[in-house]
Amino acid sequence: MAEVHIIGTLAGASGFPSSQLRCKWRIVAGDGWRLIEGDVEGSTQVDMPQASKFTAWSHPLDLHYATKTVTGWPKIQVQVLRRDWLGRDELYGYGFTHIPTTPGEHKLEIVTWRPALSTFDSLYSWIFGTTPTLVNTDLVHTPTDRFRLTTCSMGKVHLNVGIILRNFEGYGVAM
Repeated sequence: MAEVHIIGTLAGASGFPSSQLRCKWRIVAGDGWRLIEGDVEGSTQVDMPQASKFTAWSHPLDLHYATKTVTGWPKIQVQVLRRDWLGRDELYGYGFTHIPTTPGEHKLEIVTWRPALSTFDSLYSWIFGTTPTLVNTDLVHTPTDRFRLTTCSMGKVHLNVGIILRNFEGYGVAM
């Protein structure tokens, strides 16, 4: 079988209204992909920088997949959360990007968005410390019905990954 190694870090985030953030992440791959080793989801720690607008996580990623197809190539989905002074998590953004298909090191930026709030929703959110979230987060990386959402742009998540490909030529895939 052909193999893909994904090794890297969720470096951090920038461009968000607050820098006291954490990130929940998940790697999504198609049915023809088998995870050999590694975690497909996780969460970073909360970084609370004092002077910087950059939130640093340096959270490791290390996955090893086997496949016989390039259909369903892995992608990473992120959910950025802000920790408020009461210890509650507020949604700051969703985003995703495809894992690169070329071997080597890659610096990626995942642009994030969140559901837009009406004036009433903004007031409700401020009073109760809640924000609207998606019931099914698969909507983040699949185009089905995503066009119906009203969203606003948020910041970027910075991802550094190294990709190692093995045995793709034996399956008729020239990389």
